[in-house]
Amino acid sequence: MLLSLDQVGLRYRQRGSSVDAVREASLSLAKGDIGVLIGPSGCGKTSLLRAIAGLERISAGRIRVAGEPVADAETGVHRAPEARRVGMVFQDFALFPHLSVRANVAFGLANLGATDQAQRVEQMLSLVGLEALGKRMPHQLSGGQQQRVALARALAPAPALLLLDEPFSSLDVDLREELSQELRAILKAEGSTALFVTHDQAEAFAIGDRVGVMHQGRLVQWDEAYTVYHRPATRFVARFIGHGVFAPATLEAGPEGPQLRTPLGVLRDTTECPLPGAYPEGRCEVLLRADDVVHDDHAPVQACIERKVFRGAEFLYTLRLPDGTQLVASVPSHHDHHVGEWIGVRAQVDHVVTFAPASAV
Repeated sequence: MLLSLDQVGLRYRQRGSSVDAVREASLSLAKGDIGVLIGPSGCGKTSLLRAIAGLERISAGRIRVAGEPVADAETGVHRAPEARRVGMVFQDFALFPHLSVRANVAFGLANLGATDQAQRVEQMLSLVGLEALGKRMPHQLSGGQQQRVALARALAPAPALLLLDEPFSSLDVDLREELSQELRAILKAEGSTALFVTHDQAEAFAIGDRVGVMHQGRLVQWDEAYTVYHRPATRFVARFIGHGVFAPATLEAGPEGPQLRTPLGVLRDTTECPLPGAYPEGRCEVLLRADDVVHDDHAPVQACIERKVFRGAEFLYTLRLPDGTQLVASVPSHHDHHVGEWIGVRAQVDHVVTFAPASAV
């Protein structure tokens, strides 16, 4: 593994007392993979990134980069940032305003001869699509172009690991989406290993091979992006990622194995349903995401539309069943129903995810 964290903790002094910004964080990232840390503001994701970079001293655990220990709270090892072969891209790009694009990219290449330095700079500018803008100054560039220059400068010294702290936060939504796709392509083309911090779920899934969800200083799940979405490890992850609700359900024995009785009917998935004894009396809650609930005029279950949000290609409907259960559903936008209208719905669940009832937690 190129990056390995083992039970890392980070503690700050605040108003005379200590505050745990990060607690017992463990993760690993293989060479060439892109990891993303996501979570609400103040959850510790940027603090963890700064600890990996060497900008903060850890209070517990250890960090390895390319197999070498760069931080170890027990032995006191703390390599300086410049000794970790780690590059970093910040939120504000941090370009040198008095240097040209080409000079900004060359800044970290002082150890190369003039010819090799020039070749590497041109290679990086070509990689980020700015080969024609090398003579320009940062203020002559758009926000997206400045971001590409910052990325090229961070990649130029060929760091073992690239860290990116919400690099698109100051850009508009359309540009963020475009650049997130470009960033992944650029990192993969360079064969770079990277860890990216964001609070934007779409960005996380567009960029990451692995996604980590942080909550109150803890890394509560670190997994492939697909698994984080479809098999959330905790109720917090299930609530934080995607649109969904927890509906009451009962686990029971069925003719072909365990099955789940829900307000939308019986769900059968013998590979994923827990055994009925997993919860007292089989009572639990099932996660139903917006794409698990399908609008079907011929379905026997009817739901009343309480709210709807137009999202271009689809509506996000908030629905209420006759028993009061609330659901959300993504429906193609040509199915334009009115608030207060009753429509047929059915469950189409590929991944059964259950939790103990909220009252039992």
